[in-house]
Amino acid sequence: MKKTYGALAVAAIALMATPAFAQIKIGSAGPMTGANAAFGEQLRRGAMMAVEDVNAAGGVNGQKLELVIGDDACDPKQATAVANKMVSDKVVFVAGHFCSGSSIPASDIYKEGKILQITPASTNIKLTDDAFTKGNTTVFRTCGRDDVQGATVGAYILKNFKNAKVAVLHDKSPYGKGVADETKKALNKGGLKEAMYEAYNDTDKDFTALINKMKQAKIDIIVLGGYHTAGALIIKQSKEQGLAAKMVGFDSLETAEFAQLGGAATDGVLMSFPPKVEDDPKNAALVKKFRDAKYNPEGYTLFSYAAVKAWADAANKAKSTDAAKVAAALRGGKFDSAVGVLEFDQKGDIKNPVYDIYIWKDGKSAPIKK
Repeated sequence: MKKTYGALAVAAIALMATPAFAQIKIGSAGPMTGANAAFGEQLRRGAMMAVEDVNAAGGVNGQKLELVIGDDACDPKQATAVANKMVSDKVVFVAGHFCSGSSIPASDIYKEGKILQITPASTNIKLTDDAFTKGNTTVFRTCGRDDVQGATVGAYILKNFKNAKVAVLHDKSPYGKGVADETKKALNKGGLKEAMYEAYNDTDKDFTALINKMKQAKIDIIVLGGYHTAGALIIKQSKEQGLAAKMVGFDSLETAEFAQLGGAATDGVLMSFPPKVEDDPKNAALVKKFRDAKYNPEGYTLFSYAAVKAWADAANKAKSTDAAKVAAALRGGKFDSAVGVLEFDQKGDIKNPVYDIYIWKDGKSAPIKK
């Protein structure tokens, strides 16, 4: 497990490129501790590098940035505490959170505190849909949504495993249930009715009962709506207990920890994820900076970097850090970023999001050739 920070801690991170007289506070929030700390590290590292680069280029409207880190441990109550602390610390922008179950309740607090929020990783459709309905115009994301991700996975299963017996599993979280339900919807629309639809507890360590139920149903495909820690245990225990079903997961599997926890059982696991921007030649210099700092920018690292940079570019364009003015600038422009050209719709979602299907082998994920 990577280096983490104390639960509920919200601490200013001193960056070499951020002097003590930093005049603008921005935040990065996510699971810095707990089972999903690997993803919190992705968000933290991306934000740190972005702040360093923005400050090196002159800052925002001539002012330097200071980064404040919030640890929500993917817990909604802890996320609201983090959000309230961001407000009291006079943060003007937050790149976060990671878990949809954290981003959604935090978004209401950020709205009241006039803090603009861009999540690099929360995909639940309710985040932006509900914010838009409530008139909250200061919520954005640099990732896609569950409906796009679910449609991608559903189409892949329908094309390649049309006659399979499918178990749709979810961990009851807004993210896990959301992406599982969107996939179920796509499968049903395509004429494939799932053989099982089951919830599980993300904190469980023994999934024997669930696996036995899948064995009895002769399940061929496990659609996993949940995070990498439970996913690794489910596939590992399934193999050990004689269930040869193929697992198909989503973006929450995109960390090397998934393979470390599940071992050889993760070989052949499929998942959806956006195109891997760390492999894009245009990002070679940026990726080298991360690796020179002894960190591999996997998963959502560059999405976090892009969130901070897009906000900074929009704030410079608006000549203000006021949330409403920066939001208007974000919606009114196109922003060249490490994850491609970002263009936002009225809800704050990126236009034309893309997900690919990846396969795990020998501890790494790689896109399946189309």
